Amino acid sequence: MRLVLAAVGQRQPAWSQTAYEDFAKRFPPEMRLELKAVKAEARTSARTPTQLMAAEAQRLELACPKGARRVVLDEHGSRLTTPQLAERLRFWLGDGRDVVLLVGGPDGWIRPSRPRPTKP
Repeated sequence: MRLVLAAVGQRQPAWSQTAYEDFAKRFPPEMRLELKAVKAEARTSARTPTQLMAAEAQRLELACPKGARRVVLDEHGSRLTTPQLAERLRFWLGDGRDVVLLVGGPDGWIRPSRPRPTKP
C-alpha cells in the first residue's frame, strides 16, 4: 500500500525536507510514504478564494492514484488520537488500496466539481 501525502504548497526549506525524509523512513516497507506537492494558485484580487481552492483541488485530484482512498485533513473534520489513526492505517493496509491524505492550501480545501452523469 502506498500512503500518499498530497499537499498544496511550494518548495519547502531544506530543514523541512530533511524532517519529512526522516519521518518517511519510519514507515514500514509495506506502507511507504510518498509526498506529492502541487502548486498553489497565485493569490490575486481577480479570483475569489473559492475559485483558488477549486483550482488547487483539481490539482490534488490529479495527484491521487486511481482507486485510492481519499482522506481529507481538515480542521473541521474528526479528531483522532495517534492510536486511533494507527488503527485506521492498519485497517487500510488490510484493505489493500492506496491511501491519499489531502492537505489544502492557505485558504483551505474544497472538493473539486465533477460533472454530473447524464441520464440516457
